[in-house]
Amino acid sequence: MTGKLGPDALAEVLAATGADDAAVEVGAAYGEDAAAIDLSGASETLVVAADPLSLAADAVGELAVHVACNDVAASGADPRWLTHTLFLPDADAARRRTVTEQVDATARGLGVAVVGGHTEVLPSLDRPLCSMTALGTTDRFVSSGGAEPGDRLLLTKGAGVEATAILASDFREACAEAGVAAETLDAAAAFLDDVSVVPDAAAVRDAATAMHDPTEGGLLTALVETASASGTELAVERERVPVRPETRACCDALDVDPLATFGSGALLAAVPPKRVDDALDSLADAGIDAAVIGDVRAADERDAGSVRLDGDRIDEAPRDELYPLWE
Repeated sequence: MTGKLGPDALAEVLAATGADDAAVEVGAAYGEDAAAIDLSGASETLVVAADPLSLAADAVGELAVHVACNDVAASGADPRWLTHTLFLPDADAARRRTVTEQVDATARGLGVAVVGGHTEVLPSLDRPLCSMTALGTTDRFVSSGGAEPGDRLLLTKGAGVEATAILASDFREACAEAGVAAETLDAAAAFLDDVSVVPDAAAVRDAATAMHDPTEGGLLTALVETASASGTELAVERERVPVRPETRACCDALDVDPLATFGSGALLAAVPPKRVDDALDSLADAGIDAAVIGDVRAADERDAGSVRLDGDRIDEAPRDELYPLWE
């Protein structure tokens, strides 16, 4: 099956953490997308995150950079370095140049240096696979597990931003056949320019107790992961979640829930009530739309890690609704 591992299989992987190291402040854990490593003698923490990308064929290099850097930014750090492992299905020079030029331009745009990696041809693949490791530093690590009862949940930009760009590019013909206008698809494809949450995180990190960027499985998965990491219950109202018109059009055309599909471009943040106005003002000053979509609630052992969407309980992260379109 394509997609993330189920909870039991993932638990086995996360248990294989090698030697103990006191410098590891936050290590491999469900719901946490980055690790925090104490730099002895320094006032900063090193933040490390890794992510592979293969399915968004037309922009795999660009998205791979953003997805990895977003995880570092959502932990309160400024991304600074990348290692890039690239597996190619063949020795096609044009394809190789396209991917590497996307990586180079995107990293330059973020001010991030590509410092190493590995490239090889792997004929068993049918599309390029980019695996990125991003590193950055911060003096205040913000984990997904920091959300506290009473916090308000903020979401920047909107649900399904990344999925919208994918639908309008990889599935443009299907969307058009379902009635999505060409000008809507053109605008939707341009959402690729909005998938970075580096500026979003920089604007809100001083106020946030927790941050998480929705990726595979979208906002619903990010909510489940945040609830699990923090041992809380999150309550969200669907009508309060911002969804752009282009997202609505493309998702409706192919029967995709915008809350349950690739969500890079949005940042989910838990913010204490007294800091909400500060956070929203900071985001507005940066030209970033945001909305309060729900709140964090105390939970007993039974409810910890769950999400209430319009009162309906969600205990497990959904499978991303774009996967059936690729299969």
